[in-house]
Amino acid sequence: MNGPAPAFGDLVPVDFDRRETISTEVARMILDYLLAGNVQPGAKLPSERKLAVVLGVGRSVIREALKSLTLLGLVDVRQGDGTYLKSMTSDLLPQIIEWGLWLGAKRTRDLVEARRYLEVVVAGLAAERRDESALHDLRDLIAEMEQAGGDADRFVAADVAFHLRVAEAAGNETLHQIMSSIRSLLQVWISRVMHAATDFEPSRSEHVAILRAIESRDPHVARAAMEDHMTSATERLEATLAVHPEFVASSVP
Repeated sequence: MNGPAPAFGDLVPVDFDRRETISTEVARMILDYLLAGNVQPGAKLPSERKLAVVLGVGRSVIREALKSLTLLGLVDVRQGDGTYLKSMTSDLLPQIIEWGLWLGAKRTRDLVEARRYLEVVVAGLAAERRDESALHDLRDLIAEMEQAGGDADRFVAADVAFHLRVAEAAGNETLHQIMSSIRSLLQVWISRVMHAATDFEPSRSEHVAILRAIESRDPHVARAAMEDHMTSATERLEATLAVHPEFVASSVP
C-alpha cells in the first residue's frame, strides 16, 4: 500500500556554488534523502511544487532531477498521480554506485578505498589458507578470462567471480560476507573499466600474478600482487571517469 508523502523537513535550499548543473545537484540531494530511509519502498514522494519550495528552485529543475532518477531506475513518475520510490533500497545499489561514479560522490570514493584495503588483506589470507578446490576454481576463472576474447560481459563475470572466490579461500566468513556485500561495486567498477578497454590482457595478467602467489602460499607476494592490481585497476577506473565527467549532468534530458 502506498503511504502518504513524507515531510521533507531535512532538506535545505540548494547551494549552487558547485561545478554541476542545478538539476544534478537537486537529484543528488533527493537521492541522499531517499537513501536515508525517509521514504519507504512504494511510498509517494512530496509533490514537485513542495520540493521546489523546500529546495528553493523552480519546478522545471525538480522535474529534470526526477527525470534523472527515473532513468536510473530509482523512482517511478506516474502521470497525474505523483512520484514513487520504485524498489527496495538494496536493489538500487548498482544504480546508486553508477550515479556516484559519474559524479565523483564521496560515498563511492569511500567504497573504492575500502575495497582496495580489503582485497589486499583477503589475498594474503587466501595464500595462507587456500585449498586445492580454491586453486581449481581460480584457475578455471583465469581460463574463462582468456576465453572471453573481446566479450567484456563474459570477462567481467569471471573477474568478479575471481575476487569473490579469493575472499572465500581466505577462510574468514566475515571478510567473505563483506566482499559479497560490495559485489555491486565490483560489478559496476569492473564493467565500466572493461567496456572502455581495448585490451583485457593487462587485467588478466594481474589476476594471474595473484593466482601464482596464492598457489605458492606466499602471503607477502599475494598482498603485493593484489596491491599492484588495485593500483592499476583504480587508474583504469579514473581514466574512464576523466573522459566524460559531465556525462550525466549534460546528457540526461
